[in-house]
Amino acid sequence: MKLVVLVAALSVSVPLAAQARGQRTAPQPPSTPDKIAEAYNQFLLGHRLEDKDDEAGAIAAYKRAMELDPAAADIPAELAGLYLRQNKVKEAMDAAEAALKIEPLNREGNRVLGTVYAALSEAAQAQNGGRGRAAARADENLGKAIKYLEVAADKSAGEADPNVRATLARLYVRAETFDKAIPLLAELVNQEPGWQDGPTMLVEAYAGAGRSKDAIAWLEQRTEDDPRLLPALGDFYERERRWADAADAYARVLQQTPRNAEIRTRYAAALMNAGGRDNLTKARDLLQESISSRTTEVRPLYLLSQAQRRLGEFADAEASARRVIALNDKSPWGYYALAEALEGRRAYQAVVDELAPVVGQFRGKSDATFDIGILLPHLGFAYQELGQHDKAIASFEEARRLSPDDPAVASYLVEANLAAKKYAAAIDVAKSALAQHPDDLRLARLQAQALRHTGKTDQGVALVEDAVKKHADDPVAYISLAQVYSEAERHEQAVKVLRDAQARFPDDQSIAFELGTVFDKQKRFADAESAFRSVIAHEPQNANALNYLGYMLAERGERLDESVTLVKRALEIEPDNGSFLDSLGWAYFKADKLDLAEQNLKRAADQLRANSVIQDHYGDVLLKLGRYDDAIAAFTRALAGDGDSIDKGEIEKKVRTARQKLPKK
Repeated sequence: MKLVVLVAALSVSVPLAAQARGQRTAPQPPSTPDKIAEAYNQFLLGHRLEDKDDEAGAIAAYKRAMELDPAAADIPAELAGLYLRQNKVKEAMDAAEAALKIEPLNREGNRVLGTVYAALSEAAQAQNGGRGRAAARADENLGKAIKYLEVAADKSAGEADPNVRATLARLYVRAETFDKAIPLLAELVNQEPGWQDGPTMLVEAYAGAGRSKDAIAWLEQRTEDDPRLLPALGDFYERERRWADAADAYARVLQQTPRNAEIRTRYAAALMNAGGRDNLTKARDLLQESISSRTTEVRPLYLLSQAQRRLGEFADAEASARRVIALNDKSPWGYYALAEALEGRRAYQAVVDELAPVVGQFRGKSDATFDIGILLPHLGFAYQELGQHDKAIASFEEARRLSPDDPAVASYLVEANLAAKKYAAAIDVAKSALAQHPDDLRLARLQAQALRHTGKTDQGVALVEDAVKKHADDPVAYISLAQVYSEAERHEQAVKVLRDAQARFPDDQSIAFELGTVFDKQKRFADAESAFRSVIAHEPQNANALNYLGYMLAERGERLDESVTLVKRALEIEPDNGSFLDSLGWAYFKADKLDLAEQNLKRAADQLRANSVIQDHYGDVLLKLGRYDDAIAAFTRALAGDGDSIDKGEIEKKVRTARQKLPKK
């Protein structure tokens, strides 16, 4: 029967001299009648016969001893232990219960019953996946097992069998009674340094209790003497988001087992999470080395695509993603990596071309392994960038139906409605999502933006002001409030909020960047330039600051050579960023370098077709080049686009000018 196997499997081996039979306690030498003396002799005979593997003779001797001295609990308890070693479960339970009727605290009787109930619990858990009645039986038997083994492991009655205590600790972990498991396991691990399973079980208990910091402290002391624990230490560092420490732990493992592919992958993932170009490069190289020897592994390939994308190696990232798809086209992750690689070079139409058929193929399918929910946001972003707002909204609405409790998906839907100028719908979605997630700062900011577009600016400002009170330790909260103030033309309040935030978070350069944008809107150009130069001084690779400063100079027609240099530096970091290409093209246009202006503005306009400012810029250079039909088309796209930061009347005037210059038909 299955239970026989389970009972045998339950034993937890601790390397002590006292093993499977436990520590026998012979009854006290008789001090009364001859029957008790004879019972004691039969008890000892049973031990000797069992040692000689004469189990039938041993059973007979124990039974005679029980008849001779029915008040001695140790005799049926010893018989119960013998039955258990024979996997005679019912007989073992009967004998153990008989012992406990005589002496409820008898260790061996409690040990036997605890072991059997533990096995019954595991058998019930395995039945039907541990659901329904089986789960109830498993829980009931687990509780009984713990109750009996706690008596058997009680040290107040003398030294307890460490094997029993180890089994009890294991059951505590199963029952998620971690407050009892941890001290018991810690003591056992210290007492029995040769017990290989103990440290792993203790680490599992720490994890279950959510005591990652305690686990790390314990593991850090142990790993010098026991490097086998380094993977567990790395795992706990990851739980605490201590990525650099996790990478160091995995690196130490690889020094001892350089061919361990799983650790190599975890090492690469930790490096990627730690961030920085050097770490990304090291991760990429590690993953390429792993893949060269294990070409059928999906996860290293997926991570490789991510590392390549973050390094700006978009063609390589795309190739790696396509290899993931070739290995497993029934998983969404290859398509996810492909979408991100294509987005990296702003190939939004390609994202649609790749994802739309896949989403259509797996939509509504019962195959739970393919979750289109992780692809739909990327499809929505692509539609949005292409100006296909209804399709973007439909994609995000479908994503929200699949993930109704995800505030990020709700925020994407709000943004899509804002881009489509469907402000009432944006407010409704934001309000509904905020009811579910009242502390979500991003949703509050988006609802304020939608309220402003419907003439309820003060209501939106009040909403974000309240949100800042809940996020007083988050610099993003102050930036959000400053943006709301700035949009409401309350520029001085925006500056004050950002100045206060700078005092509170002096190392956060995003605050200085936002301060620069506020000064720019106030036409305080010297202050804006100073803010952006401060960001660049602290973060020379801050592409957004480089681009903003370069564009600001170009817009004013000042220091155009420096403007070009700044934007080129930004494009070295993000070569396919359409906004940066627009800035470069606009700087060339202001410098009257029309060929260079047209090249860059065309790339920007092809990429961001719904961006009114970029289409307007492209129209300007085409108009100046005398390409009037193309200029009219660009201006028309500008008028039909997002409408942000343009003067529609001025663009309509340009259209009329271009038409007047067309040759008469």
